Amino acid sequence: MKVNELSVVNEIISKSIKKSISYPQYRALVAELVQKHSTTGNEKTEALINYTMLNDRRMKRWDKTVKLSNEAKTKIKSFGNKVTWLVITESWCGDAAHIMPVIHKVAELNDNIDYRIVLRDDNAELMDLFLTNGARAIPKLIMIDNESKEVLDTFGARPSVATAMVKAYIEEHGMLTSEFKEDLQRWYNKDKGQSTIEDLLKQLV
Repeated sequence: MKVNELSVVNEIISKSIKKSISYPQYRALVAELVQKHSTTGNEKTEALINYTMLNDRRMKRWDKTVKLSNEAKTKIKSFGNKVTWLVITESWCGDAAHIMPVIHKVAELNDNIDYRIVLRDDNAELMDLFLTNGARAIPKLIMIDNESKEVLDTFGARPSVATAMVKAYIEEHGMLTSEFKEDLQRWYNKDKGQSTIEDLLKQLV
């Protein structure tokens, strides 16, 4: 990437971080939207509003039940670099509801990890820098070194295990069906966030 291009990227990321919110603020926002029968994002369809209500319940459950092994806790606490984990999301996103509470469980164990959140439709420039196979897939976690401002890596829109499941299904069937999406939700419930934790731990080196 050329110097001027890198400067533009850094500026977009910096602007997004400045208007980002914390995970507790995001949870409060989603709870408020549920009360107002609304959703984040440019579209306010009944379906997306219903997904926001469902995701609020999902996140409440994961906030209480996600567990980390002692080995994982030790690795997280020993991480010494100061980084920002900036997540792009929307309240209606089903994958995000399973993943974001897990990211929070990891980040809250180490003050060097600053977990921040922005909404996709309000940050189109940022989203378009971090497409997944050409799509604005969310949630997308951007890992940024606070000192150098370098993007160290990204995670998302799904844990690597789920990504492989989706890829294999599309190769066989050509598209994701409603039945597969239900199976994926069952996988998240059975996995209990452990695949996400494993993927995140790989970044803590």
